[in-house]
Amino acid sequence: MKYNLNGQQPKVKSMANLDVNPQGYQEQLIEKKARLEQMFACYQMPKLEVFESESQHYRMRAEFRVWHEGDDLYYIMFNQQTREKYRVDQFPAASRVINDVMPLLIEAIKDKDSLRRKLFQVDFLSTLSGEILVSLLYHRQLNEQWIENAKVLKQCLNDKGYPLNIIGRARKMKIVLDRDYVIEKLNVNGQSYLYQQVENSFTQPNGKVAEKMLEWAIDCTQNSQGDLLELYCGNGNFSLALAQNFNRVLATELAKPSVESAQYNIAANKIDNVQILRLSAEEFTQAIEGKREFRRLKDAGVDLASYDCNTIFVDPPRAGMDLDTCKMVQGYQRIVYISCNPETLKENLDILSKTHQVTRFALFDQFPYTHHMEAGVMLERRA
Repeated sequence: MKYNLNGQQPKVKSMANLDVNPQGYQEQLIEKKARLEQMFACYQMPKLEVFESESQHYRMRAEFRVWHEGDDLYYIMFNQQTREKYRVDQFPAASRVINDVMPLLIEAIKDKDSLRRKLFQVDFLSTLSGEILVSLLYHRQLNEQWIENAKVLKQCLNDKGYPLNIIGRARKMKIVLDRDYVIEKLNVNGQSYLYQQVENSFTQPNGKVAEKMLEWAIDCTQNSQGDLLELYCGNGNFSLALAQNFNRVLATELAKPSVESAQYNIAANKIDNVQILRLSAEEFTQAIEGKREFRRLKDAGVDLASYDCNTIFVDPPRAGMDLDTCKMVQGYQRIVYISCNPETLKENLDILSKTHQVTRFALFDQFPYTHHMEAGVMLERRA
């Protein structure tokens, strides 16, 4: 019996390199550099600092749909323009450990009905340190037979040298063997930082570029005075590395799993001058302006008035900062802004540039061979 995503006869082409072309990497990076400089040509921008990626095996995360064709089973992806399906046996953009595990995993699943039946997606989360987490997603409920076979699969891959954990997901069901996170180790200016990265939570996808982003942010804030305020802190990725440059760091994040990971990371790295609050940027703006009180602040014993923050660090989602948050951010002497969407960065700069001058400008190539760009700016208040 054949089973596929839409119940139709499968027509899947093979696609070997998925547009990952190491020989053309520098050319695409030059194009991005020119495009970013053109976007911000209306401002008096300093020289663009460019931080390149590895030309392949740079993504720590990957997800694939699964195609069932008779007795065969394989990964597929979709062309974003045509929605055409492509068979994927290897994925050069993904980390080496993901590429190593991909064929071993699919072969082991193929002959086990309890593991393959109605499996429709496989997600991989890996680290520079070699850990890997695999999530298997199903259109059916999972039973004890699935658990027993998944344990055997996990042990088999562990025995082959892959420190792998497995998660089984179905509607309103999540089974974890044995944990739902990996521990990433980033090397930043010769110092190692440990980060808990939980399945389905945001993490920087390109590990090596993430290290360069942290080093750039540390360099921007050298010789800082007072404390740091950070909005949208995630799992404390920047908070922990920047703590060395400030007396204290007050960081906010709305997503509960990210806040919990941030607390884990503070303890794991033995950093004692970082305080994480579960607040959105909009909520923090209301709190700092005295427009609203939050029990979460009282419960955490945080006195906002006790902080002496001259510098603010922001890493907002693709939508950028809302108007009220932008105006609040203008109250700080220095602003360090990491953006995953230069379009909304430009919109925010239309406001911030009225009071601040850009003194550092960076391109981080988190997503090679795509149109996506990660940008960084540092702004200082005009005299």
